[in-house]
Amino acid sequence: MTTTTPLRIAVLGIGMMGLPMARRLCAAGHQVHAWNRTRAKADPLASVGATVHDAPADAVRSADFVISLLENGPAVDQVLFAMGTAKAMRVGTLFIDMASIQPREARDHAARLDEMGLAHLDAPVSGGTVGAENGTLAIMAGGRAQDFARAQPLFAIFGRATHVGPHGAGQLAKLANQMIVGITIGAVAEALLFAAKGGADMAKVREAIGGGFADSRILQLHGQRMVDRDFAPRGRMTVQLKDLDNALITAREIGFDAPITTLFEALYKDGIEHGLGQLDHSGLFVELASRNAMQ
Repeated sequence: MTTTTPLRIAVLGIGMMGLPMARRLCAAGHQVHAWNRTRAKADPLASVGATVHDAPADAVRSADFVISLLENGPAVDQVLFAMGTAKAMRVGTLFIDMASIQPREARDHAARLDEMGLAHLDAPVSGGTVGAENGTLAIMAGGRAQDFARAQPLFAIFGRATHVGPHGAGQLAKLANQMIVGITIGAVAEALLFAAKGGADMAKVREAIGGGFADSRILQLHGQRMVDRDFAPRGRMTVQLKDLDNALITAREIGFDAPITTLFEALYKDGIEHGLGQLDHSGLFVELASRNAMQ
């Protein structure tokens, strides 16, 4: 994977998603400047050609694009504005927020950056760490069409991008995605446990319904994790709960009744209260199994 026009790109937030995404940028031949609050997490990028910085403002000074993969909206706000990162960016720099935050937070950040002569896209992703490593992420982008077009060389490295509307629309699309993911994980877990409780072979039930109307990537991927009892975190329970919380906050803001999301938000919250927070979000299976006195 090579490119004939190296771009200067800052990546802020080198975690489970940021690390493989930054590696792909380096492999594509771009000049990558990385920052993470805990520097040790970003240091491995130095071996693949990135420059690691101690302060986010230093990472962005010469960047054409700044990609954010920070934990939540308040963290983005703090890094951009309280830590002076936005002021350190050159006029015209495109800030691409690829983390999952609230739509109203994305719109606020876009407006404040615009006043400083900086462009903004909210472009959260779906596909997890596997998609980040393989360059197969689904990217949902909100913002101006010309900025979306400008970001295409980067998006192509990460996966498939769709422009879904104005600022904040990318985050709305991601929340819709996470509503479907969280709810479907619960449906798959409950159905497989129901079958097992009645005496069926859970693995064979999953195999039998695959290819029918109940089939999905969740059944295939997360269902297999449930069969294998493999709940090593790819996307944690705590992150799933954060996304469902943000969906319900946004639903209240726009006057939308979301009873199904409300139910599953409570189930994930119960699982976390029972010590499952660091499991993969398919670990909701463990909470539902416990409710039914099943291992």
